[in-house]
Amino acid sequence: MAEFSKDLQFVLTKANVRIGFGKDCRNPELRRKMQQAQPLPRQPEPPDISHIITRHPEHDREAPGRPDVTEDPEHEWEAPESPDISHIITEDDTPVDNIFSEKQQRLLTESLNSSWNPGRPFVAAADVGIFHAVKSPPVVPDMFLSLDVRLADDLWEKRNRSYFLWEFGKPPEVVVEVVSNTKGGEAGRKLRKYARIGVWYYVVFDPQRLVQEDDLRIYKLVEGQYVPKTYYQLKRIGLGVTLWDGEFEGSRDRWLRWCDSGGSLVQTGLERAEAAEQQVASQKRHTEAERQRAEAERQRAERLAAKLRSLGVDPEV
Repeated sequence: MAEFSKDLQFVLTKANVRIGFGKDCRNPELRRKMQQAQPLPRQPEPPDISHIITRHPEHDREAPGRPDVTEDPEHEWEAPESPDISHIITEDDTPVDNIFSEKQQRLLTESLNSSWNPGRPFVAAADVGIFHAVKSPPVVPDMFLSLDVRLADDLWEKRNRSYFLWEFGKPPEVVVEVVSNTKGGEAGRKLRKYARIGVWYYVVFDPQRLVQEDDLRIYKLVEGQYVPKTYYQLKRIGLGVTLWDGEFEGSRDRWLRWCDSGGSLVQTGLERAEAAEQQVASQKRHTEAERQRAEAERQRAERLAAKLRSLGVDPEV
């Protein structure tokens, strides 16, 4: 106990010394300990950070109310090099889709690739993995649409075999899931994943209503979360979706189709060809009708001329 008191007294003495009681202290022992005590270390000067760029010039330029900032070409930001993806499996050749889903996927991609011309490049693909991080597994939608991107020339190179976000520089604008069972996670796991990746529109087509009450449900990304849309137009991409009862490749069913802002279907290549054939046939019918009308008029004129001649009247006079 005595040793503890001495230690406590020394701590208190050191504290008194450090806060400036030393000059007024009349106790010689305490003054001696004050003189032996080590002063508090000086705080280091703050480092010079004037050379550090805390905000990218492009961000300053785009922010409202901020003056224009001139870029320094020597410190211009560059995208990182492509990561090592040698360990990534881009496809495993496992057949998982049913016939309806396969046809539905092709209907969505083929119509865009054949007939849609937005005036900007795009990629529409089905059953292709979207990799958003090197160490995370991909998410594989039944179909996706990505604007302002192009496919590489060499599609066999591994970095070009799937949709790697670091290669394309952005996520797709639209993903479509066709529900065929209750194990796909379309209403849960995939919904959260697509929102985290940053996909603008998430379209869920559930023909059998296995995971939702509606055949068709569309989600829009708002502040990082999906909210259901009541309107089937996707204004940010200039397209809409609709349900269509009709025949595709010999199968009659209810299909998910793309449409323009006016509600007209985006045609498949076959539909365009058939429409062109119908237009040619219609033009031929119109031409034939005009020929027949002209022929009937000529015959009528000849009969009238013959009648006049029989009456002794020269039709030429």
